[in-house]
Amino acid sequence: MTKQIVTGIIGAGRIGKLHVQNISRIPHMKIKAVSDIQASRIKSWADSHQIEYITSDYRDLLHDPDIDAIFICSPTAVHAQMIKEAAEAKKHIFCEKPVSFSLDETSEALAAVRKHGVTLQVGFNRRFDPHFKKIKTIVENGEIGTPHLLKITSRDPEPPNIDYVRTSGGLFMDMSIHDFDMARYIMKSEVTEVYAKGAALVNPSFAELGDIDTAVITLTFENGAMAVIDNSRQAVYGYDQRVEVFGTKGSAAADNSRPTTVEVSTADFVMKDKPHFFFLERYKDSYEEEILRFAEAIGTNQETPCTGNDGLQAGRIARAAQQSLAFGMPVSIEHTEKIAF
Repeated sequence: MTKQIVTGIIGAGRIGKLHVQNISRIPHMKIKAVSDIQASRIKSWADSHQIEYITSDYRDLLHDPDIDAIFICSPTAVHAQMIKEAAEAKKHIFCEKPVSFSLDETSEALAAVRKHGVTLQVGFNRRFDPHFKKIKTIVENGEIGTPHLLKITSRDPEPPNIDYVRTSGGLFMDMSIHDFDMARYIMKSEVTEVYAKGAALVNPSFAELGDIDTAVITLTFENGAMAVIDNSRQAVYGYDQRVEVFGTKGSAAADNSRPTTVEVSTADFVMKDKPHFFFLERYKDSYEEEILRFAEAIGTNQETPCTGNDGLQAGRIARAAQQSLAFGMPVSIEHTEKIAF
C-alpha cells in the first residue's frame, strides 16, 4: 500500500490554488495546511477543499510533524530562504521556478537540500507536457539522427501588468527560463554561450523598469548544436508554444495545442481553433503529471525528474541572457562539474 504524502502549500495565488486542485485528485496525497499572508481571505476557498487549517505564517507548516512535503508557490524573492528552512525541517520540497534571482542564493539553497537529504523538484512543468515529452523521446531514440538545430517559440497572449513586471526578475528570468530548461531537456547538452537581443515593443513602459517584452535568444551547446528561442509578451491569437528539432536524419515538431482539432474549409476560408488562451489551459496535463512524478520520487527515494541542478543551470542561462542584452554581445557560460541535487 502506498504511504500517503501529507503536504502543505505556501502561497495561495493562482499557481498555489492550481496545485491544491491537482493534489486533491491524487488518492495517496493529502493537503493538510495552506499558508498565505492574506490567510483570512482564503478561508472559504480552503474550506471548499477540506483543508484542515490555514495560517499567515509559513513556518507553522515547517513545524508540523505530520507534513511530509512543502509546495513553495510564493514570490520568487523568498524561494531560496524557504527551501533552506524546509530542508532543515526535513520536509521534501516542490518549488516553483526560478529557485532564486541570485545564483549564489540558489547554490546555498541546493546545498541545504543536499545536507539534509530531502527531495527537491523544481516546477518546470513543460517537461511533463505529452507533446514535448514525445519530442524528447524521438530525439533520445535517434529517430532524427544527431540534433543540430532547436527552435522554440514561446509567446504569451497578453502582457502582465506593471506591478508584476516590477518584481518578476525580467523577461529572461520570469518567462524565457522555461524555454532555457526545455532546451537543455531536449538537447541533453549544457549551454556554453548565450546571445540575446530584446526590446520593449509591446509596452514601452517595460523599458522604464529595465525590462523587455520581445526577445530573440541564440544558444550554443557543448555538443556544437544550436538553438533559437523567440519570446513575446503578446500574441493576440493566443498562447503560442511550438518546438522543432532538426537533425541529420530529419526533424520533429510539436505544434500549438488547440481546444479541438476541427478544421473548416470553404470557398472563402480555411479555419481552425486558435491556440489555448494561456498556460493554465495549455499545460493542464503537465501540471498534474509533475506532481505525480514528485510523489513518485518521494515514495521511491529516487531523484526527481527536474532537479535543483536543472533549476540552477536554467538560472545561469537566464543570467547570461541578461548580461548579453546589457553588453550587446555573446556571453560564455563557464561550467563547473555538474552536481546532482
